[in-house]
Amino acid sequence: MLRTVVALARSTHPGPAVAVTIVTVVLSLGAALEPWRIVALGLAMLAGQASVGLSNDWIDADRDRAVGRTDKPVALGLVAKSTARAAAFGTATVAIALTVPLGWAATLAHVVFIASAWSYNFGLKRTALSVVPYIVSFGSLPLLVTLASAQPRLAAAWALGAGALLGVSAHFANVLPDLDDDAATGVRGLPHRLGLRASGVVVATALAVASALVVFGPGLDLTDAVGIVRLVGFVATLGLAAACALLAMRGVATRLLFQLIIAAALVDVTLLALSGTALFTP
Repeated sequence: MLRTVVALARSTHPGPAVAVTIVTVVLSLGAALEPWRIVALGLAMLAGQASVGLSNDWIDADRDRAVGRTDKPVALGLVAKSTARAAAFGTATVAIALTVPLGWAATLAHVVFIASAWSYNFGLKRTALSVVPYIVSFGSLPLLVTLASAQPRLAAAWALGAGALLGVSAHFANVLPDLDDDAATGVRGLPHRLGLRASGVVVATALAVASALVVFGPGLDLTDAVGIVRLVGFVATLGLAAACALLAMRGVATRLLFQLIIAAALVDVTLLALSGTALFTP
């Protein structure tokens, strides 16, 4: 029993699940949501992301087994596909139930968030539209936060745009290290079709534009310490984006490229959190 529980926990993709949850909580803190709303939204996001990871391992079990993935419990036979499937639906249900107290608008936004992520696992990852679920899910994250407030409001357009572009970066960062394994099992999403060099240009552009939106969208006040920090973050992101483009143009698909993309995305997320209540529409 304990072995199965541990295997299921690993199948939730705990790293990405916790990372997205932390981003959600940080954005909620910046938007000054009430403490109980932050807790509810954080738990709901954690459960939702767990369902996405579980659905990925259940749906891709045969493909993961074919390429010898040793980090996937379902592919290794440590947990049955049926068990992972049941857990995926169960955690998705819990995620939606936890969002209900935050209002119907936030609940609807979270349903869209989860459904979009599941659509990637169910087949969009193999098509030229593979980036769409990332655009939808990450783009709707600021909206989910603002709709979860005591007085629900739409998120600012610049925040939605920045979230969508960070989603593009996240998709390419997730796929680029596994191009060879994916090719061996017939997965040809947008990054595979573009190739490493063109993908590097896409990632660099997405990161740079996302950073520009986050820094200049809500207005930049250089007389304020936060404004200076945001400007420094913008410059840092541009440097990291340029490094990503350079590595990709040289055909270097290493973990370093992945780490640079993640580092730039984290800077952008931090800058987004520093926007505070500017996340809301006027």
